[in-house]
Amino acid sequence: MEHKKRRGILERLNAGEVVVGDGGYVMQLERRGYVKAGHWTPEAAVEHPEAVRQLHKEFLRAGADVIQTFTFYCSDDKLELSGNVTTITGAQINDAACNLAGEVANEGGALVAGGVSQTPCYLKTNSETEVKAIFKKQMDYFLQKDIDFFIVEFFEHVEEAVWAVEVLKSSRKPVAATLCIAPQGDMNGVPPGECAVRLVKAGADIVGINCHLDPLTGVRTVKMMKEGLEKAGLRAHLMVQPLGFHTPECNIGGYVSLPEFPFALETRAMTRWDVHKYAREAYKAGIRYIGGCCGFEPYHIRAIAEELSAERGFLPPGSEKHGLWGAALEFHTKPWVRARARREYWENLLPASGRPKCPSMATPADGYQND
Repeated sequence: MEHKKRRGILERLNAGEVVVGDGGYVMQLERRGYVKAGHWTPEAAVEHPEAVRQLHKEFLRAGADVIQTFTFYCSDDKLELSGNVTTITGAQINDAACNLAGEVANEGGALVAGGVSQTPCYLKTNSETEVKAIFKKQMDYFLQKDIDFFIVEFFEHVEEAVWAVEVLKSSRKPVAATLCIAPQGDMNGVPPGECAVRLVKAGADIVGINCHLDPLTGVRTVKMMKEGLEKAGLRAHLMVQPLGFHTPECNIGGYVSLPEFPFALETRAMTRWDVHKYAREAYKAGIRYIGGCCGFEPYHIRAIAEELSAERGFLPPGSEKHGLWGAALEFHTKPWVRARARREYWENLLPASGRPKCPSMATPADGYQND
């Protein structure tokens, strides 16, 4: 079925439609050899545009309605800390990233979201003026490319996220604001409900959670945000773009405190069936913008699109090869594999790790407290 016509993000959400976001970029591109681990800065948009373009294309084919610019950690102060500012500037990265996202989005009627993330300047100076100047500079780059809306993402302190929203709202474009926080709240202990209230009062049209913790924890935290907004008599659309990894330890520091971070997280990877469950739980919670962050590969995004295909009214092109719930296995030569071509099998599967000495959980590092 043909992809829906290009309409604005708020127009879609106001109509009650499901908007499927795209997945993670920095971790996926690091695994492919294009991003430096630890720094996670997006100079690959300039150095290796073919790699970024291909990942955009795969997310689009998987069913994404939004293509986000590959501009994570693209403030000049972060680039300077990473040793990139002398060779590749923020202006170059923003320009290349917007061009790539726009090119691919136009192939499928998707929207382009300009991503703005936390800055080293906030923790270093806590200067509202300096931090806002950084956001304003990046916003101006994006506006030159006429992106569709902004996503404020990966903010551990709601105060800084509020500053970002206040700056970006001056563009008169829709603003989504997502925090990488746990159910315990942000790094200053501000509860999720209060965080949501502050973001909406600052002008955010969409609020939610991204990264740091697993999908069902993300949904739980967004529910807390929703409750906070309802108590305050405020309304906003809800979104969630969590990790593609299991983090049952659920500590406030998120996956960066796990011993497997960042080079052994494959052991915690979500299966597509985990993502089916996540997409349904998010939808039941009233969340209509559903995507993923680090660890979410294109097949995970396809799982969201497939789980919510009835609500969306179509399947993505990426589903043509295998059908729903493993239907393509009906043609397998082995009868026990053919028997797996059904929903009940995959929904009830308890996957094994295959690792004889694999612990069920790890002890997170540093001074974060568990639930």
